[in-house]
Amino acid sequence: MSELRTITRHAFTVLVGQLATMAYGVTDTIVAGRYSEQALAALSVGAAVYITVFIAMLGMLQALLPTWAELHGGERGEALGRSVRQSLYLALLAAVVGGIGLLSPGPLLHWTQVPAALEGDVRAYLRVLVLALPAALLFRMFSTLNQSLGRPKLVTWLQALSLLLKAPLSIWFVFGGLGLPPMGVVGCAWATVVVSYLMIGVALWLVRTQDLYEPYAIWRRIEAPDWRMIGEFARLGVPAGLSMMVEVTSFTLMSLFIARQGTVASAAHQITANLAAVMFMVPLSLGIATSARVSWWLGARDPRMARKALRTGLKVGAVLAIVMSSMLALARTPLASIYSPNAQVVTLAATLLGWLALYHLGDAAQGLLVFILRCYRVAVAPLLAYGVLLWGVGLAGGYWLAYEGVGGWPAQHTPASFWAAAAFALALLSPILAVILWRAVRSYRPALPAPVTRAA
Repeated sequence: MSELRTITRHAFTVLVGQLATMAYGVTDTIVAGRYSEQALAALSVGAAVYITVFIAMLGMLQALLPTWAELHGGERGEALGRSVRQSLYLALLAAVVGGIGLLSPGPLLHWTQVPAALEGDVRAYLRVLVLALPAALLFRMFSTLNQSLGRPKLVTWLQALSLLLKAPLSIWFVFGGLGLPPMGVVGCAWATVVVSYLMIGVALWLVRTQDLYEPYAIWRRIEAPDWRMIGEFARLGVPAGLSMMVEVTSFTLMSLFIARQGTVASAAHQITANLAAVMFMVPLSLGIATSARVSWWLGARDPRMARKALRTGLKVGAVLAIVMSSMLALARTPLASIYSPNAQVVTLAATLLGWLALYHLGDAAQGLLVFILRCYRVAVAPLLAYGVLLWGVGLAGGYWLAYEGVGGWPAQHTPASFWAAAAFALALLSPILAVILWRAVRSYRPALPAPVTRAA
């Protein structure tokens, strides 16, 4: 099977699952909005806090993908199984740290000036999601394991089927019925708890019973912590998690800064941010698929084929980014009209979507490059680049353009300032990451022991 076919099939399967997962948030938004404006407002704030914490913890665990794919490529099945068991200690740490963050949202809520009337609902929503966090993180580990093995279909099926359960549960818990009192926004969180534990329960059953996992002997008694191995996980995972947190918070803070410009600006920005998130699912899925394939070849001690897989992923990513950005630029006004009947919102959103067409080119490139960099164990340099450019140039630059003015350029008071600065930041970030990757590939030396000869 060619590298192009292998990567694109893997990426498409992951994409379907990612879109199903995104639909959880859409479901909750619609249900909470139907219940009350108060519930929708509390969900907006609570979900932003949860996503910030969850993505940071998820980034640590998702960084295990290249390690496991490399062991798989090197046919070191039992070593892979032991690595999975040791990673459970990292998952436990992530659940504890994330749980503390969800139970202590006060400083963030006060800094962002969340209305006191919402704080009670937000805190209650987050307290319930603390229960979901361990199961959600463990399921993402199962997802990462399957992606590293090049077998993402099981995960995609589970994600798609769970959506069929999430929607009716959210409606039932939020509005009540059949002897259950209405819970409001907290009902969305309880629906997430139920679905998360059902998904991880099925995942554990699959690992225990399916022949796919038998060569890796995962289902054994867990060993005592191997701090050297856990330290290796953390050296790659912590910077990866922090990088994802920087990326997410740059979006979260952008929304908060734009909110002071009024409802039209916020609505237009929300349309743009929603489309940006949907479009990013394509390079994200391609990055997962490409990194799994690159690490597989590195594990098989074939750096030449790893480079071929790398180039294939980058070429596919470039073509898709150009096509999607071009389509967005041509259809930005009709797309904005789908979201809102308000002419002012549509006009402003169409302008922002023009900037998004440029933004996506850099976003797609960085999303793909950062996944491949982890295959070569590079995570700290991208983190530094993210912090300087996404926060320093993108977020701070957008704030100065919007509210302070830069040089002789007066303050613009438009969300376009933030999107223009973010697009510029990504235009700088992508070539920097490309140079880091080029150097990492040139200096790479195989680390695994005996070479393995096998068919692709």
